[in-house]
Amino acid sequence: MNLRPTAGLLASCALAVATLTACGAHEPATSPTAAAPPPAAASSPADARPPGAAGTADTAGTAGPARATVTATAPAPARPAGTRAAAPLPPRPDAHGEAAYVRALTAIDPDIVHDDEDGAVDRGRAQCRTIQAFPGDTDRQVAEAERRFTSPGHPEGFGRAKAARIVDAVHTQLCPAF
Repeated sequence: MNLRPTAGLLASCALAVATLTACGAHEPATSPTAAAPPPAAASSPADARPPGAAGTADTAGTAGPARATVTATAPAPARPAGTRAAAPLPPRPDAHGEAAYVRALTAIDPDIVHDDEDGAVDRGRAQCRTIQAFPGDTDRQVAEAERRFTSPGHPEGFGRAKAARIVDAVHTQLCPAF
């Protein structure tokens, strides 16, 4: 029994399904499924030839295990309505501003900086992005600070009260315009 016509038909169907899935047929741009990548297309049977392969047999006269690979690219996921693009990081402070910020964090708890001033400034600049992205949402800002500011002695963060003070220090020292 010759399965080559069936294998070719299956490969064509897989390509068609992958193409339609990648195009997002009948999917509105804001639906939850539109943001998910398309399902991986099944590869064709082992004796199917990849597109463009000449002939149906290899040089020895027998069918070899050629594989056809179907690759579909998904469109960029749509951002849900009401969300914002990531805000740019504020500029790195000068030496005087950086020292003031590190002093403010050290006054809360010396382990926040834990001998990594550059890392503390980077985490603070990232926290500025959260402050700008969620203005007025103090709970979200504090939760992000608690997650972001950790140390070897405090791997789960410094607690809600200290995280709130960290947000205030970041806002005051690094991004007062937000």
